[in-house]
Amino acid sequence: MTQRTVTLTFLGASGTVTGSKYLLTVGDRRILVDAGMFQGEKSWREKNWEPFPVDPSTITDLLLTHAHTDHIGYLPALVRRGFRGPIWTAEGSIRLGEIVLRDAGKLQEQATEEAKRGGYSKHANPEPLFDMSDVEQTLPLFRAVEFDEDLDLGDGIVARYVRSGHILASASIHVRTPETSVLFSGDVGRHDHPILKPRDTPPGANVVVMESTYGDREHPEPDVPHQDFAEAINRTIKRGGTVVVPAFAIDRTETILQALVAMHREGRIPDVPVVVDGPMALAAMDVYRSMPDELKDGVTVEDFTDLPQLTETRTGPESKALNRRTDPMIIISSSGMAEGGRVLHHLSRTLPNGRNTVVLTGFQAEGTRGRALEEGARDVKINGRYTRVRAEIVRDREFSVHGDASDLMDWVTSLDPKPQTVYVVHGEAQVATHFADRIEDELDIQTVTPRYGEVVSLVPGAEDPEDLDVEQPAPADPGSEPKD
Repeated sequence: MTQRTVTLTFLGASGTVTGSKYLLTVGDRRILVDAGMFQGEKSWREKNWEPFPVDPSTITDLLLTHAHTDHIGYLPALVRRGFRGPIWTAEGSIRLGEIVLRDAGKLQEQATEEAKRGGYSKHANPEPLFDMSDVEQTLPLFRAVEFDEDLDLGDGIVARYVRSGHILASASIHVRTPETSVLFSGDVGRHDHPILKPRDTPPGANVVVMESTYGDREHPEPDVPHQDFAEAINRTIKRGGTVVVPAFAIDRTETILQALVAMHREGRIPDVPVVVDGPMALAAMDVYRSMPDELKDGVTVEDFTDLPQLTETRTGPESKALNRRTDPMIIISSSGMAEGGRVLHHLSRTLPNGRNTVVLTGFQAEGTRGRALEEGARDVKINGRYTRVRAEIVRDREFSVHGDASDLMDWVTSLDPKPQTVYVVHGEAQVATHFADRIEDELDIQTVTPRYGEVVSLVPGAEDPEDLDVEQPAPADPGSEPKD
């Protein structure tokens, strides 16, 4: 086969932790790895609405690492703009992806209707980024792949999915062509996920595209897990209050429940009602329950469901009925940054009373209600009205399922053969640079932090490709933190 031009274009998660999109061009083939939504700072979120840098109808295949919004959420927008190719991913990611995308479509439609009613859109007739019809056109494009088996994409291009241990069915993706090989890390999990099978070591590659979310720090690993969480529960229950836990619907709800089950079995917290409130989180729990083979050895479904007073509220009326209860309880509800969902009506009710507690279990992005609570806000705005904050606010930093700096170094060090070049992505600018320097210093591998829109050639001797003509948003605040 004649050697073809092979390039890699960074269309997201370059200078930021969100919007993961990497375009691998092999001759006439255009393969997009991940299709994430930009989140967080406005300068990045506005990128979601700009014309896609290449015609989506020319993308021949899409390889998906996992079902978090910053890796999957842009899919219906691509379909709305003309993409019709297959979306290759693991079965668990298909199941979770359907939940995430249907929820996203609903939220897009709701936000558009609210903008029309409220008159606060700058557009005379605002439209959603995508709607439910786009979601329904997206779902039939999914194609299931098996872990650790070659997927023949044609034209000599072969992909292999390897568990990354981040959330259920998350993967690193190795792509081999006759000209070169590329490994996309996806989100690398910690060395020991609380409930899922551990990450595996993928084959090495000439080029590695590697995340760096926590590339400059280590996660806490105390002798007594989640002690602050347990103490907060005991204080709150003793004073007759409610503990509200804003939680990401995918994976975080399960790991919080696993921690509560462990604490209850050890006698560290009392037997109190625990409520999981939210259709998306419960739908994700159903996926975890239905795929016990994805759990790590020694873990069963009961390890995150075995609470004597566990209740699941799937309907709106069931959720609203919680507001009439006065008995002490723990409520787990999305969203994790308190930006939407059912958790808002629980916060409206509980924040003004000092006997209650809010436990934050994930990264709180700048500008979110969760971040305001974490930073000690005296009032937060919920559904157009300000609410006093008298409740106790507690932060548990042990729940992240992103690998820390040591996990990431272990992952890249284990690759065989040793990569020639590592492109460090999916990290705030200063974090990615720090981690890139560490790889270069310790492993003597050429390491690059690519710019948004940058195009690089992966075939030696080829002409330098031109970067896409796209605007690079301003760097993130150096004081900001990566997401969980």
